[in-house]
Amino acid sequence: MTHAIRPQPGILNISPYVGGVSHAAGVSNVVKLSSNENPLGPSEAAKTAFRNTAQSLHRYPDQSHAALRAALAEVHGLDAERIICGAGSDEIIAFLCQTYAGPGSEVIYTQHGFSMYRISALAAGATPVEVPERDRVVDVDAILAGVTERTTLIFIANPGNPTSTMVDAGEVARLAAALPDHVLLVLDGAYAEFVDGFDGGAALVDARDNVVMTRTFSKLYGLGALRVGWGYGPAHVIDALNRVRGPFNLSTTQLETAEAALLDRDWVDHCRSENARLRVLLAEALAEMGVPSDTSCANFILARFRDAAEATACYDHLQAAGVLVRKVASYGLPHCLRITIGDQESCNRVAYLIGTFREGQS
Repeated sequence: MTHAIRPQPGILNISPYVGGVSHAAGVSNVVKLSSNENPLGPSEAAKTAFRNTAQSLHRYPDQSHAALRAALAEVHGLDAERIICGAGSDEIIAFLCQTYAGPGSEVIYTQHGFSMYRISALAAGATPVEVPERDRVVDVDAILAGVTERTTLIFIANPGNPTSTMVDAGEVARLAAALPDHVLLVLDGAYAEFVDGFDGGAALVDARDNVVMTRTFSKLYGLGALRVGWGYGPAHVIDALNRVRGPFNLSTTQLETAEAALLDRDWVDHCRSENARLRVLLAEALAEMGVPSDTSCANFILARFRDAAEATACYDHLQAAGVLVRKVASYGLPHCLRITIGDQESCNRVAYLIGTFREGQS
């Protein structure tokens, strides 16, 4: 049946985002390793701040986000006036597409890139353009070859999701320098905190006027349920984004909990250290079983199997035992499973189960 009331072009071409599964039939206590969550959770300081905001639920939040922006500027050495906060970095991505893309424009993302780039481009009426990666790593030359006069935005995740790989800073700088004047490069740093000494591209943002960085509190800071993200960019970009941002897009609870989480640097360092330690242990354990993965720069590994059938069979084996990981066929990686780095017990369990699976295959 044809309806006279129709959504904007592109909307019905969107395949809605599907998150990692949280439940397994017949299993009450699952081990969830499907959504790249911090198994240690948020810091005690963040939990205290969350509870304390209950006293002010009747008040509207600070629409300027001044305190959180100031804290972010202090911790990361940035200009607070060029920071924008949103409901997860997803909202910043949506703001960028709403502001700089639209009918007749093209938005470039890479072969295994985060699915929200395509979704947000289509929601804005733009044409999403996928370019190839090289061995699961962003290929700068492929991106440049995909740029046309209609290109307005380029999204790359660094580190990548679901690949866990990084493209080096020199290549990212080369990309930014080679772009035409009408193209904005967006560096999605959702997993930047898991790389020691990495600024997520902040220095490049400061050096140029065509680069924006996005970040999130959902991963290392353990605040996935609250949905808090932020972006950093040239003044002209942040000014434009703030014109489409809703006046109260973040609650007091989000703002104050995120600020407390950010400032508890001891907990941040502990979580980063534990992730790095267990990431190596899990990757090495699987490699010994004949399940390789690229060196991970995130809080997950991308385990590669012989083919899609083996990956699916292993997924089913894990799920039957109550361990939930992520299928990534929709990202062009049907022979892989993305496995979040859990706590020590969870890592041991997933390694044991994949070991029993491989033994059953031989």
